[in-house]
Amino acid sequence: MNPLPGPGLYVHFPWCVKKCPYCDFNSHPLDGDLDENGYVEALTGDFAANAGDLRFATVFLGGGTPSLFSAAAIHALLDRVRPSLAEDAEVTMEANPGAVEHGAFGAYRQAGVNRLSIGAQSFSTAMLARLGRIHGPDETERAVAEARAGGFDNINLDVMYGLPEQRPEDAVADLERAVALEPDHLSWYQLTIEPKTAFARHPPPTPDEGAIAAMEDAGRALLAGAGYRRYEISAYARPGAECRHNLVYWTFGDYLGIGAGAAGKRRRGSETVRTSKPRQPRLYLKSPGAVSEAPVPNGELPGEFMMNALRLVAGVDRRAFTERCGLPWSAVAPAWARTTALGLTEPNRIRATALGLQHLDRLVQFFL
Repeated sequence: MNPLPGPGLYVHFPWCVKKCPYCDFNSHPLDGDLDENGYVEALTGDFAANAGDLRFATVFLGGGTPSLFSAAAIHALLDRVRPSLAEDAEVTMEANPGAVEHGAFGAYRQAGVNRLSIGAQSFSTAMLARLGRIHGPDETERAVAEARAGGFDNINLDVMYGLPEQRPEDAVADLERAVALEPDHLSWYQLTIEPKTAFARHPPPTPDEGAIAAMEDAGRALLAGAGYRRYEISAYARPGAECRHNLVYWTFGDYLGIGAGAAGKRRRGSETVRTSKPRQPRLYLKSPGAVSEAPVPNGELPGEFMMNALRLVAGVDRRAFTERCGLPWSAVAPAWARTTALGLTEPNRIRATALGLQHLDRLVQFFL
């Protein structure tokens, strides 16, 4: 079995220019000036208090909108954590095409960011307006060009489908424009209406199941034809460009979360412990090193593991279950036998069949 990836470091930047109506992440519209230095100092104090002797294989700067922070601020943060990073660590930063200063990508690259994730979401001006985005299609195209010019050779584009009033041909047109930019990785996922969002309070008209199925069939064929391999439910990559940080999550690996509202998970002795930080930035800034911990009951571990691992198209070796959860395979063997009999999983590997991937929510229920 290949070594399982990890551990990872997740760094949360909670501010954005505007809260999108579909967003349920811990993000807060920026009101007033951004205290970059104060937040970076809090992050580095948080890291020093909680990283211990871990050596991180991946870093993910997420949000919110990390690209609201200057390259100098990102450089200062990465300088502090760099002694704890593997030599070949993947360092990803999320960027909003409408919240990056012209010419800044080269500076982010010099700061130590080596993978960029750009939130395109759509290439339709009308769709972007419905999603509450602050950028247009031209800004996404310009951002990719500037990122390439700035030295980035590992770029992801986030693109959504199933958008309000979207037709299958619209979704395909979005993907065609995305592929034309030649990203190394594409996260192509369906819009979902999450609780406590503006869309949940005022649901927009979204495509029916037939239209969604048509989008998925046409989109997957287009991506395969363009050389992108589907390796996870909603992730497509050129060879070698799979997101290593997300693979930590999907293989139920350890990760440290720092920043307002950041979550983490770590195997400690015989326990799996989840950690969380205060969601409100002002509360986090009062005591950035403080962390809440909650052990995951053994009875919940199989469901949590399968919820992640079964998203991977290739799956993982059975031994990963014991390594990540500290439980014998017998803890899930009866449920696995049932799902295999139903044609949802393969008999000798933790892997969903094509039918299982199609009905993943139902499949995971067997292990909860």
